[in-house]
Amino acid sequence: MQKKTRKMVALVLAGALMSGIFAACAKGNGATEGSAVSRSMENDGDTASAEKRSTLVIATESEPPTLHPFDHKAVTAAYMNLLTFNALMSIDPETLEPVTDLAESYETVSDTEWVFTLKQGVTFHDGSTLDAQDVKASMEYAKTYPTTKDYTSFWTDIQVVDDTHVKITTDGPYAMVLNDMASIDILPSELIDEGNDFNENPVGTGPYCFVEWNRGDNLTFEKNPNFFDTEHQPSMETITWRIIPEGSSRTIALQAGEVDFIMEVEATDITRLKEDEAITVQENEGTRMNFMAMNSEAGPFENPWFRKAVSAAVDREAVVTVSCDGQGIVALGQTSPAFPGYSEENSQDYDVKKAKEYLKKSSIDPEDATFTCLACTDANRRAAEVIQANLAEIGITMEIETLDYATYLNAIMSGDYEAAIAGYTSSNMYAYNIGLYHSSAIDAANLARIGDQKVDSLIEQAKTQLDSTQREATFTELSEYLNDWTPFVPLYQTVVIKAYDKDLEGVVVGKDGNVAFEDVRWSA
Repeated sequence: MQKKTRKMVALVLAGALMSGIFAACAKGNGATEGSAVSRSMENDGDTASAEKRSTLVIATESEPPTLHPFDHKAVTAAYMNLLTFNALMSIDPETLEPVTDLAESYETVSDTEWVFTLKQGVTFHDGSTLDAQDVKASMEYAKTYPTTKDYTSFWTDIQVVDDTHVKITTDGPYAMVLNDMASIDILPSELIDEGNDFNENPVGTGPYCFVEWNRGDNLTFEKNPNFFDTEHQPSMETITWRIIPEGSSRTIALQAGEVDFIMEVEATDITRLKEDEAITVQENEGTRMNFMAMNSEAGPFENPWFRKAVSAAVDREAVVTVSCDGQGIVALGQTSPAFPGYSEENSQDYDVKKAKEYLKKSSIDPEDATFTCLACTDANRRAAEVIQANLAEIGITMEIETLDYATYLNAIMSGDYEAAIAGYTSSNMYAYNIGLYHSSAIDAANLARIGDQKVDSLIEQAKTQLDSTQREATFTELSEYLNDWTPFVPLYQTVVIKAYDKDLEGVVVGKDGNVAFEDVRWSA
């Protein structure tokens, strides 16, 4: 059976508060307003254990900036979107290959024409029935958001053939049609036309319906009784996400039974959790790359030799040890080592002598090169502290500023920063590169704010190459060029780690860190 997950990455706007319900999802009593999670008995005579079997409490370190499916690049918001929305396609978490979701099937009429057949009888949370007009309206709506450029710009025309068929025309041959369709969530066309705020009222076809958001504390979702996927019917009646920014507090909450699942496990607590017989720790190689982004439009980072100097000065092994307790794979290249086309040619390894040479070539006096690095999590701050010490060895002063998640995202995506510890998750090399490096993604995930003609050209060349060998060669050339350009200081590829109550079954963790919570259930 295929599990469902979709691409994700980092964001921009914070969302408003919602405390409503939808017609298809009656509100239950799984959570109390403004509190953690209610573990009181649902009915007289029930035990707390019995209630636990119908609810799931998940701890996450960051509050989603919005629940809107298109107005963000935030990992945490994407977790929530997976509960409420579906797309025509989805990405298999284990193979990272596109599979059908709301689409029953598809066919390529030509190199530029695709016809999708929709599943019949699918309903939205508001009770309306999915049809081809919803697909057309959603794709057109998604295209109006700057944060979706990397996955909505491929099509030039959409036609409603009939209620269950849509025809999509691309601007020339495009290799990533199915992957990109996995990122375009389908919404009710009526609500789009009415100007519905999908942050306050995130109506989709997903396995769970949004119930309420207690700002700064928790979000609650309830089982969709009309979920279309008969093979993946949700087990939990209620899912509550608790926002717990501090890593050790998440660990304590899991061990105390206050939460059942941790999305971001504190690296320094992994051994402790593994030794706890009541907890399961699952580890998988991930696709997320962590790096120090350098704003090429800001101060000394406009100088390529200075960027190289900073990169060569960083001891990545030390970063991995301190930041994530060794739970990471050192990376030197600017693209993702998880995908074909990665290269370390022209990259900068840890070499203090070389760093000083690069600094000299930059003609920048270290005393004039003080800059601030932003962080938003404990792990990010620890990585920044190692880099701070490394740079001090070559005379560069780096200050560290820790911000809340929404403020941090707004700063890095608007370009109002100098450097930042960040990361990016993707399901394929094309999505990784167009999201991080194409000029169209400036003011979105192009954190280095690269506007380079050769970079754009190679990315656009790769998207037209239907032959995988040719496409890989293009990505290798791009990787080597970006390594020389040095937009980021690559740090490490993450190991995806989740920790949860040992009585939970059906937990499949994707390489991108996503979990299909509709498949998660309590053992009998």
